[in-house]
Amino acid sequence: MSKVLPIQRNGEVLPVESSTLKPAKACAPLAMCLPAVMLVFSIGCATHSEGSSSNASSANGSAPAAPRRDQVLWSYRNSALAMRAGRFGQARAELDDAIGRLGGILGPNKDAASARRLFNEEAKKMFIGEPYERVMAYFYRGILYWMDGEPDNARACFRTGQLLDSDAENKTYAADWALLDYLDGLASVKLAADGSDALARAQAHTRATPLPPYAPRANVLFFVEFGNGPLKYATGQFREQLRFRAGSSSVKSAAIKVAGQTLAAPSYDDLYFQATTRGGRVMDHILAGKAQFKGAADGVGDAAIISGAILASQQRRRSNADEIGAGLLLFGLASKLISGATNPTADTRCWENLPGHLSFAATELPPGQHTATAEFLNAAGTPHRVKTATFTVQPGRDTVVFLSDH
Repeated sequence: MSKVLPIQRNGEVLPVESSTLKPAKACAPLAMCLPAVMLVFSIGCATHSEGSSSNASSANGSAPAAPRRDQVLWSYRNSALAMRAGRFGQARAELDDAIGRLGGILGPNKDAASARRLFNEEAKKMFIGEPYERVMAYFYRGILYWMDGEPDNARACFRTGQLLDSDAENKTYAADWALLDYLDGLASVKLAADGSDALARAQAHTRATPLPPYAPRANVLFFVEFGNGPLKYATGQFREQLRFRAGSSSVKSAAIKVAGQTLAAPSYDDLYFQATTRGGRVMDHILAGKAQFKGAADGVGDAAIISGAILASQQRRRSNADEIGAGLLLFGLASKLISGATNPTADTRCWENLPGHLSFAATELPPGQHTATAEFLNAAGTPHRVKTATFTVQPGRDTVVFLSDH
């Protein structure tokens, strides 16, 4: 099972609502639900209450009202908006709220059990997001910890992100975010530990431009994002197949100009790649398992209805044939209703204001005020958008600068 690494403050481990991502509870066996369906066709196998609506947490009070099932999603979205507006206090609050709720949704409480129940539509579940969305929550939170002078807690966030991206229980695939490993190792170097293994893993995950070697004396860290993240859509007979569409953007890389230097900031992580792969292997779609189950149940129902109708209509075999035929008709209708009740429609709710690409650059600058110019470049290397950031380098600690083309 994936473990959430502890966050520390002033040498004390902060309490976490759930330190372990617990497995989902199985739905009650179909045999327990079938008699009720046969007796009363209008009663479903399970019900779900959305609960009351409330506002997603927002420091400026501008967030629209969101149902409880969408509160994590709105915290995700608001955190990205706050990061780009430089409202880092709000971003911290939004991310802490989202990460705290993840523990509740994945834990043993009533809402969590309802969210995981098989007989609910996917879109009615409490939203936690796909792995790449959960990883980004921890990535942003790690940036903020480093910004606050806590590289140890930043490293814990980056490591947790890697665990969320891997199949730690069955070991069928491993995490492959280049920057998470790279920043894990860099934080270790800053903490006077060995980051070579993390750097080697990061280099193995890069798909285009190699990551630079660590510069322990670099005291200005530029976290860069650009482009538009993936979007979700559903396909299949029952709209049960979750697929992803790449976000469109003219920006393909960035360059940072500061104190007479030009720092390259290419794409080190592609969020569309992360959404559509597991351990580097390209997926066809998500939720295929449920679709197969529903198709099988529909097939049983159709066959039983047809067989029951044939047997019941054979007048020369009235006694046993009629009883068997009526039973098959009833079972067939029940199977069709159960198949419809499973509702495996894919959940296409999406953290749609994520970036398409992540990058990073670092340099050493003297204490004092500096201004950096970020050029977001198209495929031809021409600036598509230019932004500036003014920051103050303080002695004895790292200065974190967040740059986005959004």
